[in-house]
Amino acid sequence: MTTPVRPADDAVGGMTTLLVIAKEPVPGRVKTRLTPPYTPAQAAALAEAALADTLAAVAATPAARRVLVLAGRAGRWLPEGFEVIPQRGGGLDERLANAFHDAGGPAVLVGMDTPQVTPAALTRAAQSLDDGDAVFGPAADGGFWLLGLREPAPRLFLGVPMSRPDTGAHLRARLRGLRVTTLGTLTDVDTAADAVRVAAQAPGTRFAAALAGIGRAEGPHEPVGSDPAQGGAR
Repeated sequence: MTTPVRPADDAVGGMTTLLVIAKEPVPGRVKTRLTPPYTPAQAAALAEAALADTLAAVAATPAARRVLVLAGRAGRWLPEGFEVIPQRGGGLDERLANAFHDAGGPAVLVGMDTPQVTPAALTRAAQSLDDGDAVFGPAADGGFWLLGLREPAPRLFLGVPMSRPDTGAHLRARLRGLRVTTLGTLTDVDTAADAVRVAAQAPGTRFAAALAGIGRAEGPHEPVGSDPAQGGAR
């Protein structure tokens, strides 16, 4: 499914492609670390809300192209102005390398785990590629929530162990020698504790509303995942 692409925005950073790499929010296939305490359907609803928030932030950011790199099929959560392309490759390292290759030029990539991301942060990331080689957004769990490259460079990804506490360190090592802008650290939503924390940080998001809706449906109780000890790095 491909929807019409908006014209490139005439702004600093507007020559950059914004990529969102995501999975179709299908119960049992996304946010599996949220189950338990949430059901697969609830976890998928949270994933859909997080993805919708991310796409809205990207839609509000100046860009040459806005591309959803998707595993699965697009749904009602996809706004206008996005090109949809399939993920290509086996491991995440290959899929990331291929996403940047398909972008073909300056590109900034985010996932679907940070619904608190803002257009301001994405704009800063895109602008940094005007005179820099890369931009890196570290995640609190040791991974990354954003990566931007002035030019595609498969060597930066291939062979990097993904979804581990040292993934960010491996990527930083690959980026040595380049002009790199480092953004602020964000929390990925991987666990129930992460979900509560991120919803509190971004109370006006679809994600926060979805989490609150789950809480209302279950009735009064201690917030699920409120114990920080439930968290952890990927």
